[in-house]
Amino acid sequence: MGPSKCGILATALTVVCTITLAAPGMTYASPIPTPVPLPSESSVPALPQPTDLKSVREQLDQLYHAAEVATDSYNAAEEAAEKQWARLVELATENAKAQQKLTDLRDRAGAAARAQYRNGGLPPEAQLVLSDSPKAFLANSDVLLQGERALQGLIGEMTTVQRELAEHTKSASGQWQKLEGQRRARAAAEKEIKRQIAAAEKLESQLEEEERERLAEMERQAELQAQTAWLNSGVLNDLKGQPSEAGARAVEFAMAQLGKPYVWGAEGPDSYDCSGLTSQAWAAAGRPIVRTSQEQWRQLRHIDVKDMRPGDLIIYFEDASHVAMYIGDGMMVHAPRPGRTVTIAGAGSMPILGAVRPDA
Repeated sequence: MGPSKCGILATALTVVCTITLAAPGMTYASPIPTPVPLPSESSVPALPQPTDLKSVREQLDQLYHAAEVATDSYNAAEEAAEKQWARLVELATENAKAQQKLTDLRDRAGAAARAQYRNGGLPPEAQLVLSDSPKAFLANSDVLLQGERALQGLIGEMTTVQRELAEHTKSASGQWQKLEGQRRARAAAEKEIKRQIAAAEKLESQLEEEERERLAEMERQAELQAQTAWLNSGVLNDLKGQPSEAGARAVEFAMAQLGKPYVWGAEGPDSYDCSGLTSQAWAAAGRPIVRTSQEQWRQLRHIDVKDMRPGDLIIYFEDASHVAMYIGDGMMVHAPRPGRTVTIAGAGSMPILGAVRPDA
């Protein structure tokens, strides 16, 4: 979450205390996206010391890919926590309204009971005997009967409000537990991201300047080879779609971010990760979409790659861990990885899983 939410836990504690939480086992059934599972430390094998630049490149790819998977988990936990926080605040507001309503009902019920006691404390027979006007008494008895019914209605409404309060309390307890769970998930993902990036940076730092230049050239050649093979497949023969109005705005936003650094978990305005760039571009176009590349792949409409138009999103790798925006002519714009900046690259320079259309 943004810097303005640094005090989220303290504020949430205040909200939860206000709600007087109970029944911690119950949760609120809201559509919260489930974060992707993080790779455990044991699932990331210890990498041997590289003996040549090819193995260095392979290991760097593995480390940065693992960092990107962890980043998607971090972003998913962040988005889920945003939703849970919003629901917790909503429950606090509902609880405050219900509490005020209950207080008002109690006051009304008490006043009605006192009035009924003053006017109807004697049995009806005695009131009839003592009344100066039996006719007036009979009229008043009808009013008293109506008062009794109104009092019973107030009591019934109070019972309903008390039940609502109990439900709000149980839901808030569940949301608080979910919020704490997402806080732990974010912390675990952050640790994993930093671990993988530190390992990659350490590996790169062991290279001489000439070796780093040769490594960069190897990466460029590999990307060019993949892009050439993709273009030679004839895919561009059918790629003639024009962007929608919203798609053109999304492309314009993404292109305006060129040169800004990749930072994991960032969604602008000074830095981005891959899905931070695509989600913010479509938000700027007036079509907000889900935050992570995996959820973008899961929730947005799939289209054939041959039907892509500028503004569509290209999802990469089998685990949908990277996303870019197609800009036309076989090119895309994306935030590549730590140490790089938002840039234009060949749309086929990485293994394509598929394409999605946010404004379908």
